Amino acid sequence: MTLSKKAEATRQHILDTGYQLVLHKGFAALGLQEILKSCNVPKGSFYHYFPSKEAFGCELLQQYVDGYGRKLEGLLAAEGNGYERLMRYWDAWIAAPHDAACGWAEECLVVKLAAEVADLSEDMRRVLDTGVQRLLARIAALIDAARADHSLPAGAPSQTLARVLYQMWLGAALLAKLSQDKTSLVQARETTVLLLTCEAAQATHARAAHTRAAQSPSPVPHP
Repeated sequence: MTLSKKAEATRQHILDTGYQLVLHKGFAALGLQEILKSCNVPKGSFYHYFPSKEAFGCELLQQYVDGYGRKLEGLLAAEGNGYERLMRYWDAWIAAPHDAACGWAEECLVVKLAAEVADLSEDMRRVLDTGVQRLLARIAALIDAARADHSLPAGAPSQTLARVLYQMWLGAALLAKLSQDKTSLVQARETTVLLLTCEAAQATHARAAHTRAAQSPSPVPHP
């Protein structure tokens, strides 16, 4: 569909306004009339831009996952070793770089909509799932890069570790939303560090045990 610049601006205004409404109310509970009233757009005009509410939802989610990817790459562009860049991403969940009071977890549509759209719309589910799979691959690549520059030790397969970490952070974000407190996110960060570096800790303990054994006097044999 080819739109004039003015029409394209109106379409984007509907999407931007809809994102804020969906973030606070969810998708199913949000009526089309409320979207239109907030945008000051007549109902008939809505169907000029989107064939249905579901199509609007798919476009909203597609823009969200694409924008999230660009935001992530911008965050990772700053200097730092692999581990520092990876932790910069998780830290952003707690406090966004340019707004410490509001972390990325608070504006995450995966946290808000994953369970809802999985049952509501197959098309919306696919858009969100594709975005999540792309993000998991990017996190795994960050882990691999950190291991390659030796800022992280070798460990579990990066794809598996990326999924475990992301699952933990999603759960922490849900608890933070429920409790209106970021403690669960802070604890997720602490656990993330442990999971990323646990093999190094185990190796350190093993070396220490070996050193202690080597330094211990040999037992005196009984006659």
